[in-house]
Amino acid sequence: MTSRLLQASLGSPDYDGIRDALRRDTSTEVLAVRGLAVRAAVLPLFKRDASGALLQAVRITVTGSERLGVALKDAGGAVAEGTTSVAAGARAGAQGVATLLVPEVDETRRFTLEVRTAGGDLVGAAPLDVAPQRKWNVFVVHHSHLDIGYTDTQGTVLRHHLDYLDAALRLARETDGRPDDARFRWSVESSMPALRWLATRPRELVAEFEERARAGNIEVTAFPMQLHTEACSTDELYRQLRFAEHLRERHGIDVRSAMHTDIPGAVVGVVDALNAAGVRYLAAAHNWAGRSVPYITGGDRLGRPFRWRSPGGGELIVWFTDTPHGMAYMEGNTVGLVDGYDLAEDLLPRYLGSLADRPYPYGPGTFGWYAAPGQVGAAKDPDALDAVHLRVQGAHADNAGPSLVPADIALRWNETWAYPRLRMATNADFFEYVEEHHGDRLQTHEGDWTDWWADGLGSGARPLGYVRRAQNVLRAAETLHAVADDRAGESTGASASVDAAYDLAALFDEHTWGAANPWEDAEEGGDSGGLQWTRKSQVGYQAHDDALDLLQAGAGRLGATFGPAPEALASFVVVNPGTAARTDVARAFLPRDVVAVDVPIALVDARTGERVPHREEEVDPDEWPTRPIGRHLEAVLPDVPGLGHVRVDVVPAAEAVPEGESGGGRVTGREAEALDTRDATIENEFYRVAFDVEEGHLASVFDKAAGRELVNPDAVAGFGQYVYDRYATAPHHNHLSGHVLVHDTTLLGDRAIGTHATVTRRERTPAGERLVVELRGKGVDWLRVTLDLYAGVPRLDIRYQLGKQPTATKEAVFFAFPFAVQGPPAAWELTGGVGGTHVPSVPGSAEHMRPIRHWVAFEEPGLTVAWATLEAPLVQFGSIHMPYAPFPRRSTSRTARSTPGR
Repeated sequence: MTSRLLQASLGSPDYDGIRDALRRDTSTEVLAVRGLAVRAAVLPLFKRDASGALLQAVRITVTGSERLGVALKDAGGAVAEGTTSVAAGARAGAQGVATLLVPEVDETRRFTLEVRTAGGDLVGAAPLDVAPQRKWNVFVVHHSHLDIGYTDTQGTVLRHHLDYLDAALRLARETDGRPDDARFRWSVESSMPALRWLATRPRELVAEFEERARAGNIEVTAFPMQLHTEACSTDELYRQLRFAEHLRERHGIDVRSAMHTDIPGAVVGVVDALNAAGVRYLAAAHNWAGRSVPYITGGDRLGRPFRWRSPGGGELIVWFTDTPHGMAYMEGNTVGLVDGYDLAEDLLPRYLGSLADRPYPYGPGTFGWYAAPGQVGAAKDPDALDAVHLRVQGAHADNAGPSLVPADIALRWNETWAYPRLRMATNADFFEYVEEHHGDRLQTHEGDWTDWWADGLGSGARPLGYVRRAQNVLRAAETLHAVADDRAGESTGASASVDAAYDLAALFDEHTWGAANPWEDAEEGGDSGGLQWTRKSQVGYQAHDDALDLLQAGAGRLGATFGPAPEALASFVVVNPGTAARTDVARAFLPRDVVAVDVPIALVDARTGERVPHREEEVDPDEWPTRPIGRHLEAVLPDVPGLGHVRVDVVPAAEAVPEGESGGGRVTGREAEALDTRDATIENEFYRVAFDVEEGHLASVFDKAAGRELVNPDAVAGFGQYVYDRYATAPHHNHLSGHVLVHDTTLLGDRAIGTHATVTRRERTPAGERLVVELRGKGVDWLRVTLDLYAGVPRLDIRYQLGKQPTATKEAVFFAFPFAVQGPPAAWELTGGVGGTHVPSVPGSAEHMRPIRHWVAFEEPGLTVAWATLEAPLVQFGSIHMPYAPFPRRSTSRTARSTPGR
């Protein structure tokens, strides 16, 4: 790797360096004489004199001497004077600081700065302009960012957060007698610890917590954990906000706001979901670590706060902070609000002054992350309001506990200074102030706020796939139980089990994707990667198992409310859990103790009495002695009504059609008809599909109804082609991608596609036709592609299975789908809404990688093509991008590509 690709430092952000940069960038050198450097900063810092008049502050810093006399004079003589001195706790070095107070100015006014020795000799003088300053109201919101894992194992982290609530109550008691602004207040960023605390603590402590929440000392916010919201299904997202109503009803705690922390983005459905939970305020803190560069996609136009509106008219007021505002959710920590009064008095006024006249308070590269805004000439306007929301944690770390220091600083500060006013606040306090005083001045934006970290979902492709399957199964299971409840006239309370399964899915969708150093395998701390990932993936697999259990139970309950036809050997009820009528394949299992496997059968649609062609596959008792023995049945059922059902009866057949006989062009017996594997073509009434064995991808998908080819033959990659990329960056470096930049393919170490394709199976069944192809490819032990065309179903199903090889190498797997359609996709499904090429989005949303729910639609006059995915939610449109900011394209074509793997 060449040095030009790296930032100066690969370590964690240097607080001393960040703070020195703030001091330097918010002051001006006004005098350099006799080896001394004199800098001045006009600050938004006000004090009242004996008469009540406001005086504003000018801070003078002299490097090269610790003690000198300084004075500011106007035409009438001395206005302010003082002596520079070294502040307690200041860094070593000959540097003196003095804060001078001059009468408040309402327009820029010129003074003369004089510097004198202790004996009164003039060292030098220079003009200094003093400009009017804003009178800030600073809302200090004390919280702990909940990473369920990362810094320690998940259980350890959660137990610590319960301890923090014990501490929060103690600290609140300690400050009860203080002025209101200096009382300890605590915002529970993620409600899960509060819910667990309320369920386990003694009643008297619970009562105190409830009372302090009602009094405004403690606020519980809406999200139970910090979620990759785009990974949630819509049902899952809404269910995770059900706890807001629980807190209101059970504990009398009103949930007024939400906090979304660390993740740089949130899905469009968040607006309506929070509104449905009674929430109108959202504080977002975007961590740019690794791969967030929102200013290249319009983020420099996003003001704070702003109104975020949904397509349905729902609305949130959103305040956001991000890395160049002070390491996201540690904005207040950066300016000393947890370290001590002297440091805060030095840094906070500088920070506020910078917010008033700079796009970002810190200069480019301050945090070590690649491409701070100033490096590309960001034009973001300074903050426009007199109010600022400053998050603070009890230490400079995730999962840090509460501290009394911020409240102590606020107490001393407000006794010393008139402005800025510091208020220890809950999250909602800030928004109520903004809505009352500035509600008519806010920008309004609509659409998705696409997450820059969404690509991380692909790093756990298998458990993610299980969770996404669980989300779909849970919807069907809940429908089955609801229909069964209605038919039986009673409820078994399955909704609680459905909630529990969704909660497990949400724990997987929680944003902490492993330990800080996930390649390590210690038993505690940030190196406990093995333990943390085992726990993380386990909840995903458990969600899937629980969903299938619920589906099986719901099917059993519903089936019990029906009886077979008198002449039937058995009956199945086929349920359509969707809202629209559907023709599709249905699958069922017929146990041999119900109908012996050697008894010929037929399936009959009870609506019409007509036979339904079907396929059978017997479970071989020698091959699978550990599984139920019988027959798997597969048949296409036409026009099953939305939220409706069809009974299918199993009846005796006169005889089974012998194997290999077509039965009038379709096999209607137990076995599939094996077709010539030298021909890699399958078809149904709607499509003819051909696989190019030499090239390793689909050569053609011909739409018979439209009379046109759907595959773009001129694309860089073939349709359905496996593409493997390996990158030339070293493994086992925390946040390495945050320090690497690339504008070309320099870091693309290797690219390969699937090769040596072989058709291993081609068959025709009563349900349709199937083609199975196996290939070789880098990064995998094996790769299998299964193509299905079902009779009467206007859809091509493509299934990819692969045996992933373990490696620490940074890599990616793509499957390409270049459609022969003009223009970009028209729309794609999101959690709780849709996105699209011409659909609005919040400025600064990610564009190189799109997380979708299930489908993408392409439209031309007279034609709509939909591409859908069950397990793989990540897509890129038009090209494959390098996975390093600023995410340059590394191929150019008119194609659309999916990123279902890593």
